[in-house]
Amino acid sequence: MNPVFPFDIQQDHPGCYISFPDVPGALSGDDSAESATAGAMDCLVSALEGIIHLKQELPVPSRARQGQGTVTLPPLVVAKLGLYQAMREHGLTKSALGRRLGVSEMAVRRLLNLRHQSHIGHVEHALLALGKQLRVSVLDAA
Repeated sequence: MNPVFPFDIQQDHPGCYISFPDVPGALSGDDSAESATAGAMDCLVSALEGIIHLKQELPVPSRARQGQGTVTLPPLVVAKLGLYQAMREHGLTKSALGRRLGVSEMAVRRLLNLRHQSHIGHVEHALLALGKQLRVSVLDAA
């Protein structure tokens, strides 16, 4: 999954608004472009949580165009989104994955909760149970 989502900034009196063209419902605003941009990650994660809650397909981010900002999701969030996607591919419920892993449905809920600080190894274990491999890369900063 590409973890980089572009967003648009719109100046509107009296404030500034950001929206994510690839993520329906991801809209946030504040007094200035700087403060609106600072809240972009929270806006994106909230919208992705809603998509998971509604059991919808995850959006695929497009390439950022000139003038757009970007948000790069943290590795743990990307891993959890990958787990959600793998569960959808296999048609598994939280209860079914819990049985497969030998854990409670509540434990699976925490693995899918984008704001819960799950241990990355637990997410990796769940991904492996679904035939997926977690890979993390370290690159030079741009």
